[in-house]
Order: sequence, then C-alpha cells, then structure tokens
Amino acid sequence: MKKLVFSLALLSTVFIGCTSSDDDVVTPPATGSGEITGDITAPKTYIKGTYSISGTVRIKSGATLTFEAGSVITADVSNGADALLVENGGKLNIAGTAAEPVVFTEKSKTPGSWGGIIMFGDAPIVSGKTAEGTPITSATSEDGTNIVYGGTNAAHNGGSLKYVRVEYAGKKILDGNSEMNGFSFYSVGSGTVLENLVSYKGADDGFEFYGGTVSAKNLISYGNSDDSFDWQDGWQGQANTNWYAYQVGTGNFGMEIESKSVNNAFFPKVSNITLRRAAGTVTEAGNPTEIDAIQFKKEGNGEYSNIVISGYAANAAIARIQDANTNTNQVNGGKIKLLNVKIADSTPLTGAGSSSFTVSFPVGNFTTSTTSTGAALTPGAWAIVDGVNLLANL
Repeated sequence: MKKLVFSLALLSTVFIGCTSSDDDVVTPPATGSGEITGDITAPKTYIKGTYSISGTVRIKSGATLTFEAGSVITADVSNGADALLVENGGKLNIAGTAAEPVVFTEKSKTPGSWGGIIMFGDAPIVSGKTAEGTPITSATSEDGTNIVYGGTNAAHNGGSLKYVRVEYAGKKILDGNSEMNGFSFYSVGSGTVLENLVSYKGADDGFEFYGGTVSAKNLISYGNSDDSFDWQDGWQGQANTNWYAYQVGTGNFGMEIESKSVNNAFFPKVSNITLRRAAGTVTEAGNPTEIDAIQFKKEGNGEYSNIVISGYAANAAIARIQDANTNTNQVNGGKIKLLNVKIADSTPLTGAGSSSFTVSFPVGNFTTSTTSTGAALTPGAWAIVDGVNLLANL
C-alpha cells in the first residue's frame, strides 16, 4: 500500500511539471524585410514581410520567384523605373489570400509612379498582317523594355498569381511616352493562373493582354486613368469571369478591344462583368471620344455575357464600333456577342465611330436583361485600400 501511495505522488509531480509556464511560450513566425533588386536567376522565396523593390527586377528563364501571403512590396518613384518583370521561361508565384493579400504599392501613393507586374510568355499572338496578308506572329513590347514576344506554346505557364493587388502603377519610361499598366500580360499562356487581382489607381490601363491564351478570374480595376481592361494582338482567353471596373476621377473606356486589324476565327470569352463610372469622371487629357463602356476596333471581337453597365454619359455607348471593317467582319459576321446586358441608365446601346456605316447586330447577338447580376466577388482585405472598400459600388 505504501508503494502505491508513493507511485501516485510521483505521477502527480510529473503532471504538475508538464503544466509549467515554459510550455506556454509561443514563438511568433519569422517575418522578412529587405530590398529586392536585380535579376532573379535561381529559385527564391520571400516569406511574409515588408520589402522594397528597386529598379526593374527581372525573373529570368528557369527561375521562380515566390511571395508568401501578407507580404507588402513598396516601390519608390525616386528609384527610376521600378517594375517586376517575368521573362519568358521564368515564373512568378504569389500565394495571397482574401485576408492576407500580397500588395505591391508605391511610397508616394501617386498614380504612375512605377511599372507594375509585367509577364512575358510564348503563347500565340497575331500582331498584324504583311502586305501579302500573312499574319504576323511576333511583336516588340510597347512598354519601353523592347522585348520580343509571341510563339506557339498555347499552354505556356508563367506561374500563379492569387490575391495580388498592384497600386499606383502606369509609369512612363525610357522615351517618356511608353507606359506600363497595373498588370501587363504579353503572350501569356493558359497554364498561368490569374485569380483575385486588383489594379488600383494606375496612370494607364488596369489590365492589358497582348495576345496569348491566358484567362483571368475575379479582377478589380479601380480608378485607373486610361482603360479598365484592354487587349490586342488576338488575345483569346476562354475562361474569364467576374470582372469589375469602377472608374472614378479620370478614366477612358471600360473595355477597349482590338486585334491589330486581323479578322480572326478565334475570340475571347468573358462572363459576369460590371462596368461602372462614377459621376464627374472625366477622360484622360479631355479626349471627347474615349467615353464608351466598351469599344471594338481593328477587328476586335469576343463573347461577353451577364453584364451590368452604369454611369456612362448620354453621348457614350454601351458598345462603340470604331471602324467599318470591324462592323462588317465582326458585328455582321457574328463574332461579337453581348448577351444579357443590364443598363442602369440611359446610355445608348450601340454607336458607330463614323457616319459612313450603321451598326446592327444579328438577331440574338446583342440582348438585354433586367435581371443580369454582373460580377460576383468575395469581400475581404484584398479589396480594401486605406480603409476604402473597393466593392462598395459593385
């Protein structure tokens, strides 16, 4: 019996020892800091932290750059042309979340202060035609970096961007005229993942696609002073959905769509679109013609469905067809479809860029609806900037 009492006492001592305060000490996860500059030539991961970016950081072919959720990367206009550029063959992986996005911003919070995120691939493009009518399948970037893009790899994979916000981009570089957007995708392929991205108050386009086959889901273009969404070079992404543009202060077209004057057999598809223009918004440089919700020119085409549009002026149009060839080949040819469009004001349905032709969509290719819902986006920190909820007007 004495042995049993001793054993119980010993066990009691052991259990009491296990509850000591030493076991309650929690070591916080490490956070990163420092400057990001130069070329990325080998795999590199930046843990959650606060970083600065200096100059044009280039992810070279064969290298992968990764940012963890919650990271903030700040550019500085005094550095010159800050930008994050993914070369063809390189990869950028950004694993943000709705609660902890990865944010790329600029110190002065001035639109046009840096170059944003630029990605190059080797997916197909069509950048024009030769004198003999043969399609041209390569081009040189218009952002001042003078990189040649275009190829045959439709499945090109430039990485994965999830819950990423780019602020105050659109810098004019080198020649003082070439502009970078919030996000620029040059011949990027369908193997690339683009989801839950925000382009906020840039001095050029929010998102621009230069050919390629990539698709993008859950996009916010807020307060960008040129076009909210723009593409050319025969971009043909097929699985795009939930695009929201809010133009405030200065803004041109909600969507500008062209294909370098090539009458393509392919076209992009986008579902669930909301385009809103705040009262008092003016066009860039006071241009009186860049005021429409959607503009098609130079053989631009595509299928767009479940659309909500509001705030565009009475002299604007829901769909402006800018030239006669686009009207003949794309509208009359059935390659432009605007389906289930809800117009929340008196904006005219269509317009022509010239009095020399009349726009008349084939039956069923331009339909309206009072029940269209537009974009559906999940709220969270990814869509809040300096206390402003970007989805408040959705």
